[in-house]
This record gives sequence, structure tokens and C-alpha cells, in this order.
Amino acid sequence: MGIVALLAGHRAEFTTALGAAPLSVLALVAAMQTVALLARSEAWHTSVRAAGGTVSRRRLFRAASTGFIGSLLNGQLGAAVRIATLRRSAQNECPRVRTLLTAEMPIVAVEAVLAVLCSFTLVAPLGIPWWAPLVALAVLLGGGAGLRRFMVRKGRELWAGLAVVRCSRGGPRVVGFVIVSVSLQVLRNWIVLHALGIDASLLDATAVLIAMVTLMALPVGPGVGVGAVVLILGSQGVGAVGAAGVLLTATGLAGGLAFALWAVLDWGWGRARELPHRRAGAMLRALGAFDEHGRRRIELAYFGGLSQLQVARALQVSPV
Repeated sequence: MGIVALLAGHRAEFTTALGAAPLSVLALVAAMQTVALLARSEAWHTSVRAAGGTVSRRRLFRAASTGFIGSLLNGQLGAAVRIATLRRSAQNECPRVRTLLTAEMPIVAVEAVLAVLCSFTLVAPLGIPWWAPLVALAVLLGGGAGLRRFMVRKGRELWAGLAVVRCSRGGPRVVGFVIVSVSLQVLRNWIVLHALGIDASLLDATAVLIAMVTLMALPVGPGVGVGAVVLILGSQGVGAVGAAGVLLTATGLAGGLAFALWAVLDWGWGRARELPHRRAGAMLRALGAFDEHGRRRIELAYFGGLSQLQVARALQVSPV
């Protein structure tokens, strides 16, 4: 409500800026959000596979798309929804919940390190002391060391989630895909800001992203984008930067919903492809309910004398 009241006082500037961005630019930054989500999902897939999961990339990406819906309310809720969906859809192909939770940590750790390394961009706009980023880096490193000792004491299930850190190929893949995801989000911030005529550098766009991620930890809801941009760049005009925040939120939502729509369509297509096999399985189970004499009569009458096992092989389903 406070953000709405703030923008209401700059209605003319806000409305003018809101219509200044070309549709092509908005489509581009929405697509960049989708690619950023795909890159982070690939990092998660790498981490889960290293932790012992055998779930397919397709199924894991579908689960990752549901996490975006939860993250609209809170970042932690998004992770919980993503893990719960994966466990429900591929219970026998993914590790236990505790392992999945720690499999998130290498990704979060890379994001945290990038945020701390770039937190100097917050010194000027927020007026924080120059040494604050150094303190944050020391706290991050100390917390990581303490967490490692904790997980070693708690046993293999927790430690298994960090297996990707010890993997010569998996670790760099996770770091690389997280960097791609973060870079795309910084770049989309910069493109939207410049499309509205706001004088912002890539460092300003980075500061906006850090502010967004920080505010997402709070129950702020969809107003995170507007609040973050106004917080960092409000001195350049609340109406214009508020409009940039709205457009960043809207295009981010569009990109995430495109990812979720793909997941729904892919799930439906998979179900449609499995339908003939499910029906064939049901038919074979019904055939198996007859005694040997009755089953043989049906095989001769309807299947040209093929046995139940031969029919199962022909239909590529498991025999009953």
C-alpha cells in the first residue's frame, strides 16, 4: 500500500514512463527471464543428479516451473513447492527431502557469493559503510564453514546433497549456469531501465537485482520489483523508476508463466502419449483375471491366438 501511495503522487510521470517501453523490448526481457529460469533449473538438475537422483531433465524442469508460482509470494516458499512437486512426481528417482534441501545449497551459495562480491554497488545508493561488503563476505565464509561441519555430523543424507561440490564436472556446471542466470537478470534490469530513459549503469542494475533478492526474503509479494528499483534509483524520479519496477515485475511474471505453461503442456502431452499404454495394461490385467481356459478362448477369438505374453510384448507394456 505504501508503494501505491508513493506512485499515486507521481501519476503523470509514472503513466508516461509506463508507455515508453517498446513491446519488442518487453518481449525480449520476458524471454530473458524464461532463459534465466531454465539456466537455474539446469544447475538444480546437475546438483540433484550428483546427489544420486536419476530423474529426467524434463520431469525436473516441470517441477522447477511450479517453484516460480510459489516464489511470487516468498522465495523460500518457491523452493519448498519445487522440492515437494519433484518428490511427488518422481519419488523413486530423486533423493530424500533432506538431501534435496542440501542440493539447493551449492546454487544458493554461488548466488550469495555473487551478491556479496557485487554488494559494493549498494554503498552509494543506500549510503552504507564501505566496509559492510567485507563484513558480509567474512560472515558468509564463516557461515559456510560452520554449516559444513554441521552437515558432516548429521550424516550422509545431508552431505550427499553437496556431492556436486566434489564433482570435477558438476561443480563448474552449477557455477556456470548460475552465473548465466544472474547475468541475464542483471541485463534485463539494465535494458528496461534504459528503455524508459533512466540513466543507469550495469552496476546500478546489479544493485537493483540484489535489492530484489533481499526483499524477496520478506512477505512483500509482487511489489518487490517496484520497491527495489525505487530504493536504489528513486533519486532519478519516483514515477519513472516505479514504472521500471512494474515492467520488470510484469515481464518477469510473463517469462515465468511461459515456463509454467510449457510444463503444463508437456505434462499433458506425456499423459496423452502414455494413455494407450495404460489402456493396454488395463486390458491385459482384465485378461489375466480369467482362468487359463477362458483366457485362451479370448486370445483365440480376439488376438489371433497370440498369448497374453506375446500381446504384452507387441504393445510394449509389462506383462501381468
